[in-house]
Amino acid sequence: MPQDAPQTSFNRVMLKISGEALMGDQGFGLHPPTVERIAREVQSVHEMGVEICMVIGGGNIFRGLQGSAQGMERTTADYMGMLATVMNALAMQSSLEGLGIHTRVISAITMNEVAEPYIRRRAVRHLEKKRVCIFAAGTGNPYFTTDTAATLRANEMSCEAIFKGTKVDGVYDKDPNKFDDAKRYDDVSYDDVLAKRLGVMDASAIALARDNNLPIIVFSLDEPGGFRGILSGEGTYTRVHG
Repeated sequence: MPQDAPQTSFNRVMLKISGEALMGDQGFGLHPPTVERIAREVQSVHEMGVEICMVIGGGNIFRGLQGSAQGMERTTADYMGMLATVMNALAMQSSLEGLGIHTRVISAITMNEVAEPYIRRRAVRHLEKKRVCIFAAGTGNPYFTTDTAATLRANEMSCEAIFKGTKVDGVYDKDPNKFDDAKRYDDVSYDDVLAKRLGVMDASAIALARDNNLPIIVFSLDEPGGFRGILSGEGTYTRVHG
């Protein structure tokens, strides 16, 4: 760890980002400069000595729900969405390794030529060796989102919190991009997120986090240095907890 690295109380965290976060202003697909910018955010936290897990959505390439809504069989559409997350994970791995950070892509769907299979003990060992672990292909099951996958893996890896990187700096009672009077929460309970349908994560993910007392910290991924700053106790964010 660099001597000037700020102190943090976190030893191991899960970073959950959407696939849309990787597409920049393109509206679709991968935007390599945006992938590299996010990789540098991860690098800055890695330099603090924090062990990092990641789950990246696939919505920039394919969304299972949208495919299903257009007449595609839901299970097939969901598997296609899982494959999209593997593509995003490989792109992020490439950027991180370009920055000198050892990274492993660990897939819930077996594809030995491009990713490791998910074996919990092996993944934990990678983290202990300060490798970034990107968990791809969701849970390996249809009908479960990458939000649920992130919460599941965070619990299995004994992460201390899920950091959900979004376009806004926390959880609001309504869309702050549409309503000037939107109110941001500093703290909100799991039950309020579910009851008020605040859209932090899907209900299965929130319930799983609540049942295991795993806090979710929602922050803006568009804010340069935001991920590192929040781990240092600075910045604006919302904490979802019991």
